[in-house]
Amino acid sequence: MLREHRLLVFSGRANPALTESICGYLQIEKGRVRLGAFSDGELYCQIEENVRGADVFIVQPTGSPPNESLMELLIMLDAFRRASPARVCVVIPYLGYARQDRKDAPRVPITAKLVANLITTAGADRVLTIDLHAAQIQGFFDIPVDHLYAAPVLIEAIRRSELDNPMLVSPDAGGVERARAFAKRLKLDLAIMDKRRPEANRAVIMNVIGNVKGYDCVIVDDIIDTAGTLVHSAEALIERGARSVYATGVHPVFSGPAIDRINSSSIEKVMVTDTLALSEAAERSPKVEQLSLAVLLGEAIRRIHEGASVSSLFV
Repeated sequence: MLREHRLLVFSGRANPALTESICGYLQIEKGRVRLGAFSDGELYCQIEENVRGADVFIVQPTGSPPNESLMELLIMLDAFRRASPARVCVVIPYLGYARQDRKDAPRVPITAKLVANLITTAGADRVLTIDLHAAQIQGFFDIPVDHLYAAPVLIEAIRRSELDNPMLVSPDAGGVERARAFAKRLKLDLAIMDKRRPEANRAVIMNVIGNVKGYDCVIVDDIIDTAGTLVHSAEALIERGARSVYATGVHPVFSGPAIDRINSSSIEKVMVTDTLALSEAAERSPKVEQLSLAVLLGEAIRRIHEGASVSSLFV
């Protein structure tokens, strides 16, 4: 039975193209909201249509610059909460600050929990997100969380690549579960990189677990940030006899020297989703292919709005 409330989808400025694609799938117009900043840099938001009693969805990944994107989301949430909608659901394709999800060193914060508290306090009734860095972050929220996976889109992209002798590779021990799930559905073998991370944004490849000689290796990762781990993994695989190296990533953060590293590396192609907008350099790169999650997110929004089951999308 359809909900009586109107469905309205609004966009922050972090990835408006994704919101447009979602609205295209839902066959609705994107909601009207004015976003900007005062001369001192403080962010500004005004909703330009009536949302009273509506089912509101705000699409805003915490992309670059992450602090501004997060603050814009919080300000939008506050504006909508004060405008009396029936419900406000935040669609956060990429949830930033999720990499700090536990105390792995003395006197460090747990920013994933802090961000969850901020989003809840600002007025969100529900969260829809894609491939959290750690699944347990769902438990940091005191509101419902729909945690979807980009796996079906990325798996289909690997199939379309028609590699002669493919093998999947996990870039580290923490990513084995994700890579194994891909390997099971594609009926492929799996190798694992033994990686050490002495400090943030720096990884050292110690060993490759598995025989990769003669294979077309596909590295399966969630976040590609500076691409240091990705490029070093590719080098290690080539050194051990891999015929070629491809990569998939859910969240194309691509900060700092990432694109330069990818362009000058031995990687044939990096397939990523549109949870984040690509920079101009990434869009120009012949090695980067972006895949859309608009249908997945749009269908999830439709089902949440209609009160239908979303569980079949959790694959």
